[in-house]
Amino acid sequence: MRVLDRKLVRDLGRLWAQALAIALVMACGVATIIISVGSYRSLEDTRTAFYDRYRFGSVFASAIRAPRHLKPRIENISGVVSAELRVVEPVLIDVAGMTEPGSGLAVSVPDFKEPSVNRLYLRYGRMPEPDRENEVVVVEPFADAHGLRPGDTFDAILNGRKQKMNIVGVVLSPEFIYAIGPGDMVPDARRYGIFFMSLKGLSGLFDLDGAFNDVTLTTLRNADTRQIIDALDDILKPYGGSGAYDRDDQFSHAFIDAELDQLQAMSSIIPPIFLLVAAFLVNMILSRLIALEREQVGLLKALGYGNIAIGGHYAKLVVAIALVGLVIGSATGLWLGRGLTRLYAGFFSFPFLIFRQSIDLYVLAGGVTVAAALAGAAKAIWTIVTLPPAVAMRPPAPSTYRSFFLDQIQRLGLFSQLAIMALRHLIRWPVRSFLTALGTSMSVALLITSLFSYDSIDHMIDTIFFQADRQDATLTFVADRAPEALQAATRLPGVLRAEPFRQTAVNLRNGHRELRMAIIGLPYETDLSRILDLDFNPLPPTAQGLILSERVAEKLQLRPGMPVEVELLERDSRTETVTVSGLAQSYVGLTAYMRLEALDRLMRDGARISGTRVSIDGNEMENLYGVIKETPAVASIALQGNSRRAFRDTIEQNINTMMTVYIALAVIITFGVIYNSARIQLSERARELASLRVFGFTRAEVSSVLMIELGIIVLSAQPLGWLIGYFMSWSVVQGFASDLFRIPLIIYPSTFAMASLVVMGAALVSALIVRRRVDRLDLIRVLKTRE
Repeated sequence: MRVLDRKLVRDLGRLWAQALAIALVMACGVATIIISVGSYRSLEDTRTAFYDRYRFGSVFASAIRAPRHLKPRIENISGVVSAELRVVEPVLIDVAGMTEPGSGLAVSVPDFKEPSVNRLYLRYGRMPEPDRENEVVVVEPFADAHGLRPGDTFDAILNGRKQKMNIVGVVLSPEFIYAIGPGDMVPDARRYGIFFMSLKGLSGLFDLDGAFNDVTLTTLRNADTRQIIDALDDILKPYGGSGAYDRDDQFSHAFIDAELDQLQAMSSIIPPIFLLVAAFLVNMILSRLIALEREQVGLLKALGYGNIAIGGHYAKLVVAIALVGLVIGSATGLWLGRGLTRLYAGFFSFPFLIFRQSIDLYVLAGGVTVAAALAGAAKAIWTIVTLPPAVAMRPPAPSTYRSFFLDQIQRLGLFSQLAIMALRHLIRWPVRSFLTALGTSMSVALLITSLFSYDSIDHMIDTIFFQADRQDATLTFVADRAPEALQAATRLPGVLRAEPFRQTAVNLRNGHRELRMAIIGLPYETDLSRILDLDFNPLPPTAQGLILSERVAEKLQLRPGMPVEVELLERDSRTETVTVSGLAQSYVGLTAYMRLEALDRLMRDGARISGTRVSIDGNEMENLYGVIKETPAVASIALQGNSRRAFRDTIEQNINTMMTVYIALAVIITFGVIYNSARIQLSERARELASLRVFGFTRAEVSSVLMIELGIIVLSAQPLGWLIGYFMSWSVVQGFASDLFRIPLIIYPSTFAMASLVVMGAALVSALIVRRRVDRLDLIRVLKTRE
């Protein structure tokens, strides 16, 4: 082993604690890169493989009743590979052991062959046979939620008739990887089920023999989907077509896209924090090491060692620390990445999961980590390399201290001599003091970025479930009905109040900007479901005009008073121009509101309602459920309390997992910064502190010099961390925003306090570890060292 390499090993042995602290910070950066990028690739590869193997559709459309002889025309559209004509109908489900009625979707599959689009993955059992009555296959999440297996049965209301469904298999579909029931915000497999039935059987039950009401297409890879959608709309328009759309607007696909965007946001926000802190720590420790070894470097140069050899020696030290961090981070990232992938398996309905250990991912993480470490060390290495041997062998010039305002403070008697010593040392090295505080503030910022989720979710739940949609349940009819249906709803058992609503699918257009969504019509005096303005005050629907959610207005570049084109997809795609009359607050989906009477006039088909929102006497719930299960006109029932509990449970489970990880990361950053800062200050001031002991100061008094410095740094880091944390939280909110949901930026004072308490606790532990070294100073050995 060469001389410099032996010195490298000795340096690492002597600095092992500081090197390990830096390596752990680097490991956090590596782990977050591997987790976020690896999970992104895993989710994307799994989705792509599932889509390709089971021919997930590219274009989707529905109609009221279209003849099946349209299939050749549809398949002859330029760019279309295949078309699957189906029957798809919403149903009510009654499962033994479940008191409340469930909602579901019945989907047809071809007789005696596999679908050409959206093929099913058969987990076990077999596919339904058309000649056997009411045979179905159910999706796996619904089957698991109820413990259903082939041979079991459940009841469903199909076209007003209660039927007993015989389960013959359990499947997964690329179309329903993420399936949410009516009115829910997260999947509830217990109350929402999808089942597939033979085309012959389902068509007969809904009087659609020789017809279809839903079509999915696969297209060539580079096909122009816009032209395909226009051509398909022209074909289906005479048959009540409600407007075709591509994958981007398909709910399951859109939600997975949102999850991928979140992983990308995580990979761009979190790893740079650790790499910047690691670069600072490397610079701090290497600068001190080089200052201590200044004379040794001069002697090495005098003996003939070149600048490249000496610079390479210190670069090797940095790379060795980075490699330790890379190994720890890679192992941790691999373990946590697999855990996150398994979490996705429980959240998304994939038949398999792909988790590739791509070598390029580890090369990327290693390259970024080593580059960050060398960037932090570059200045210190360049300083020693350019130092002439004669100058290097002389001790550095003593530090020049200025009084600034400390003499005036001392005369006031506000601080002791020891406190003045600590303050003077901080002022002497302002850049290093600021960077140490900045590194500590990153821990505070990281905790705020994770903790604010609790505040935002609490605010979302209060806004959505207690201010806007305050009903106990929402009943959606099979088809729009006359207003007299409202009186029928009020006569249901336990219903205290009922309010109607009407909903229709539209395309909103402003110039070249376009959004597919729904307009909801509400009565003027609505109390159960309220529109909230941007200040969260109730906003009654105006007699004329359209109220848009803030997200819709932003995407379409609209503001109150501007006209917007409304294409009525359920009325022969007729286009009307409506004025925007106001903006509403909404965190979920894309919404627009009108006065119920105004929507009726726009639709030109008389007064109609799509359903009712009801307030229910809790003591009559079971009686209401029993009647709903026997009511053919009701297509689905959304229970607000169930939706709220499912949303909170799902979100809190994810947040608690995330919080554990983030607290661990914040503690590692704090320990790395404070411990290294304290060790360097101790090495710089060991002679001073030993002299104080000789002069008769106690261990506690001597240690206070160091503790005061660290305390000032940690305290000054708090407001800086709050500011950076707020900005990072804003970045997370912007990165996570999608058409499906938005997270509000809400941070309570208690969140800032909690983040600061955790960081200050970790800093105190780090400082106490170094304090033990102060108490154990070898006074004789320290005082014999040269200045």
